[in-house]
Amino acid sequence: MIEVELKGYANDKIFEKVRERFKFMRKEMHEDIYYQHPCRDFSKTDEALRIRIKRFNGHFEAFLTYKGPKLDTISKTRKEIEVPISDVDAYSELLTSLGFKEVLTIVKVREKYYVEKGVTITLDEVEGLGKFIEIEKLVKECENIEEEVKKLRKILEELGVRKFERKSYLELLLEKLKKNGSEI
Repeated sequence: MIEVELKGYANDKIFEKVRERFKFMRKEMHEDIYYQHPCRDFSKTDEALRIRIKRFNGHFEAFLTYKGPKLDTISKTRKEIEVPISDVDAYSELLTSLGFKEVLTIVKVREKYYVEKGVTITLDEVEGLGKFIEIEKLVKECENIEEEVKKLRKILEELGVRKFERKSYLELLLEKLKKNGSEI
């Protein structure tokens, strides 16, 4: 599947508009542990590998996720392969045994909203970065991605989003740490 996704910077006003306009699904706590491939630099190939731990409503879910390179120059649209996992520690050990290195962990609170069939909006408060809004739709590889990006962008613009961001939270946080001279 292809994940058509747009992300923008948000504020309290945008958060309130989403909360008023769309159907609340759930609030989640995310812990995303990113890994670097032992033989290729994901920052250069525009790929990502992570373990995501989700906690919501007393439940726990975890996924191993691969994200391929972005497919266009406007959005964050990319191929995504997500596999549910039951033992985070075992998968982490497997990855490090294969030479993958843990890069950074991103922690965020996410509110998820239903927009229409197949389309969701999330309100993210990311530790160390602030507030963001994401809109996404999963499509088949043969669908018109450009048309879907336009539709999703229009929804975000109607909510007041003026500044869009193609970089991942990982990229943004790594840049911030580098700028501040912090060790990674």
